[in-house]
Amino acid sequence: MDKINLAEKFALFADHWSPKIVGELNGQQVKLVKFLGPFLWHHHEAEDELFLVVRGSFRMEFGDRVVELSAGEFLIVPHGVEHRPVANEEVEVLVFEPATTVNTGSAGGDRTVEQLQRL
Repeated sequence: MDKINLAEKFALFADHWSPKIVGELNGQQVKLVKFLGPFLWHHHEAEDELFLVVRGSFRMEFGDRVVELSAGEFLIVPHGVEHRPVANEEVEVLVFEPATTVNTGSAGGDRTVEQLQRL
């Protein structure tokens, strides 16, 4: 039962699109990730995802709309919904999702992180 300092944890890594686990509860994981540029279009068959912007801003693109997110704002993407995060500048994001969630979802490919690092 140790407190987590998000700024300290974000300072431990520089890579983009590679989630790091900082906590777990009830089958869910709290992950930190840095975004830069566009990610892949994808969806998750069974997992909802919560994206909370800690620093910076990004947009979540959907087939029919775009949602702009800034520090202190979050968005829940329901399972089955095709989406793509895009960050024009580096952004720090806390992601809360089931432990079974693969970062690239339905897209797979070389940006899939098979083994997540724990910070």
